[in-house]
Amino acid sequence: MMVEFYPAQVSSSCPTLARDRAPSGCDTGHNPLFGSAIDGGLKPDSDIDLLVTVSAAPNDSLRQALMLDLLKVSSPPGDGGTWRPLELTVVARSEVVPWRYPARRELQFGEWLRHDILSGTFEPAVLDHDLAILLTKARQHSLALLGPSAATFFEPVPKEHFSKALFDTIAQWNAESDWKGDERNVVLALARIWYSASTGLIAPKDVAAAWVSERLPAEHRPLICKARAAYLGSEDDDLAMRVEETAAFVRYAKATIERILR
Repeated sequence: MMVEFYPAQVSSSCPTLARDRAPSGCDTGHNPLFGSAIDGGLKPDSDIDLLVTVSAAPNDSLRQALMLDLLKVSSPPGDGGTWRPLELTVVARSEVVPWRYPARRELQFGEWLRHDILSGTFEPAVLDHDLAILLTKARQHSLALLGPSAATFFEPVPKEHFSKALFDTIAQWNAESDWKGDERNVVLALARIWYSASTGLIAPKDVAAAWVSERLPAEHRPLICKARAAYLGSEDDDLAMRVEETAAFVRYAKATIERILR
């Protein structure tokens, strides 16, 4: 699904990648656009999601230069800036083809890292279980800006690795401090994981939330409906004030997902 305001941002990001990779020989072989821009449509706070595959892993100096340059083509959510928030993930082809779990992520840029980047803190390459979900998402719904389709370029992620990635993701949410300040995103992430654990597919946040709301006990439905409405921009986000409701939903959703995945 194409919308009118993101092509300029994507086209501004690509020269940044080309310029910064040039000294290292890290040729870009594949560059899909995925996420809300392609599947379900961009919502008020949606990121522009890009996946970049390079022929060789970038060194630390290149990684840092790229992160700094990407700040210029991304804006924090809700600040009225020129750009949408950008989320960009870089992998080296040899680290994901043939597929292995967990795979290595060379770089990830997102607005949640802006303060760290500006203060000189840069995340190194890491093994990332989330790549199993990200590559599955790209294979299901993406638009190749460079190279073949993601479904052709990447091998399918085995079901057991996809399920393990879902399980590893929910393991991070155990206490209020784990979702405080990010309540809506965590609630919607759990809805998507529940949907994916049940179907093997990845749905937009609002679609997954509607699907989950039909399967929830009555006491949890108002919270997921509120999170969905806030995501769509039709209601204010007040989940931070719903402390007990949020904690109860997280506990219930996690327990349900764990039963499905076992």
